[in-house]
Amino acid sequence: MTGMGVEAGAQSARSRALAVLRIRSRALAVALLPAAVAVVLLAGGSTDHLVGPGWDAARWTMSVVAVLTLLAAGGIALVVARSRPAVSPTVPIAEESAPDLYRMVRDLADRLDVPAPSAIALTPDCDSWLEDRTHPAHGPPPREDHDEIAGVRGSHRRAAATPVLVIGSPFLWWMRVGELRAVLAPVVAGTGPSAHPDIAAARRFVRGLDAAVAVTSAPGRSVLIRPVLAGIGWVARLLLRSCRGHAAEMERGVAAAAAERAQAVDYGLRIVAQEQVGLAYAGWDRLLTRVALPAWRMGRWPSRLDAGVVAALTELSRRDRLAEGFASRLGERPACDLLEEPGAIDEATSLLAARLFHGGPAEPGRDWAPVDWQEYPDEVVDRKWRTDAARLHRVLDALGVRRAPDPTSPDPDGPTLARVLAHLTDPVTRTTPRTDDSQADSSSDIDSSDIDSSGSHTEAAPATNADTDTDTDTDTDTSPDAEATPTPDADTVTPSPADDPADALDALDDDPTPGTENATALAARLSAEIAREEASAPGTTSPTGPPPPPPGQASGTGTGSGTGPDTALWDDGMLPLFPLQPPRTARELLTDHVTAMVCCAAMDTAGATPGLDWLDGPSLMVNGERAADLAPRVLSLVEDGDPAPLQAWLVKSGIRPEKPVRLV
Repeated sequence: MTGMGVEAGAQSARSRALAVLRIRSRALAVALLPAAVAVVLLAGGSTDHLVGPGWDAARWTMSVVAVLTLLAAGGIALVVARSRPAVSPTVPIAEESAPDLYRMVRDLADRLDVPAPSAIALTPDCDSWLEDRTHPAHGPPPREDHDEIAGVRGSHRRAAATPVLVIGSPFLWWMRVGELRAVLAPVVAGTGPSAHPDIAAARRFVRGLDAAVAVTSAPGRSVLIRPVLAGIGWVARLLLRSCRGHAAEMERGVAAAAAERAQAVDYGLRIVAQEQVGLAYAGWDRLLTRVALPAWRMGRWPSRLDAGVVAALTELSRRDRLAEGFASRLGERPACDLLEEPGAIDEATSLLAARLFHGGPAEPGRDWAPVDWQEYPDEVVDRKWRTDAARLHRVLDALGVRRAPDPTSPDPDGPTLARVLAHLTDPVTRTTPRTDDSQADSSSDIDSSDIDSSGSHTEAAPATNADTDTDTDTDTDTSPDAEATPTPDADTVTPSPADDPADALDALDDDPTPGTENATALAARLSAEIAREEASAPGTTSPTGPPPPPPGQASGTGTGSGTGPDTALWDDGMLPLFPLQPPRTARELLTDHVTAMVCCAAMDTAGATPGLDWLDGPSLMVNGERAADLAPRVLSLVEDGDPAPLQAWLVKSGIRPEKPVRLV
């Protein structure tokens, strides 16, 4: 039954491949048709069969049309043949750096009775596939001091026609050897149908058309070349539309044949391994969005992302009873043991992940340095909170919010959490306790330090109200406030909606949870300030910079001079290829900055420490425990202008909001 299924899938794929090739043949026939007619007319004239003024005009007309058609067809064929098909960004793995992995893949191919992949590469994603890199443009670059693939000598081109096996790097660290083999079985089985000449030719034709469309659509062409490329692009799109359905069905047939063939190898184990695929995907996504992204925004890139996936999923299995059985697998041999230098490869894939998902530079530098997990709390979390807190107070200074000095403090004008609380507290909420005796009695359990903090709030209230009036007038104006406090490089910044606080305020009007007027104005100013900083900062993408060294040639940090991921095969100008999250709203930015200010006050006045939670990212450790209940209290202040929940939490944790904090 399996053999019949394999044969049926392969037959379907071959029939669809022939349909694609027939479309190519028809296009060639259309291009040769004027030339054929011209040859017939010329032959008729030479034999005195087609004579006369009318036939002479027809011969000259068809000859000119044939020449023009052949030139156009030749140009289109040249563009399709020379265009470089898109290739996934990967970290190539040489056989010398992973002999056990190559041996396992070859044994798997022998069991499936299919050709072995020509090479293996890793991608920072939870997926695996076969990729054709037989195009001449995908060969190694000219001989230099470094190689495209670590351990490969010379400037030769890959002679094997089989595709490259691309493996998701999180699979190697989370899965066991048997699970990885079971997951790769249907992927490796796809080399069988891929080796068929008709399927390979159809794939090359479709990929060439796709690459030609990309080439003709690229901006920056001269005025003379643009019309020619537009015509070539129109023909390529027409052919793509004609063979799109057949190409899709061909790939489905190849996948069906590969899946049927792979059922004979580790079928039971593959069912279990598929559960690990879903779990690895969830852990990888959580690690990138919650842990890696804050570090990337701070100019640091975690150098052991794949190892972090194991820690994150282990933590998940500890918290979630549904995943209890997954941690017991950790006693078996992990698939990363198939690599000679897993640390160097992990570092290379981590840097590639930063480039793909964040658009980071190609090589480390002073503003783009690797960070170990042990250094993450101090190098990333602490620095992030203090940077955000400093930005928050700069914006408050720009808004003219008066500080709330503490006479007993050695730095009475220093930045305090009390200043932020006073500005964000809703005026109605703030004035009610001073006129309502019952509410004053209900807050009598607050100690003297909090009374001082409340006093400072009261002193700052007039200035805050004045700022509120100013911001309210600004909403109906053209935001003179924004023009009164320009940044030094404001004239050189490219205008964007976020650069103008008035535009940011308009965007906040659609917020389903609007806050107070002070919070809205402050969020708009923060959004504009961050937009200016990002616009004035040097670009994070470095298309001309050399990438990191390949695995097996790393020394020190493993990202010194030399080459690394096969970045020559893809366009750096499109980075980041896969942004992790949409741009944060002004409300989210304000919440993050207020949370950062609270964390700074907790660290400087209550002995709290920055921490790393593998599932939630940066976290505040108070008395050795994670402060998981801080977020809703900050939201209450930002969205409702109600400081009571946060003030109660500050009292409970022993945090002094009136004390100055240390900023960057």
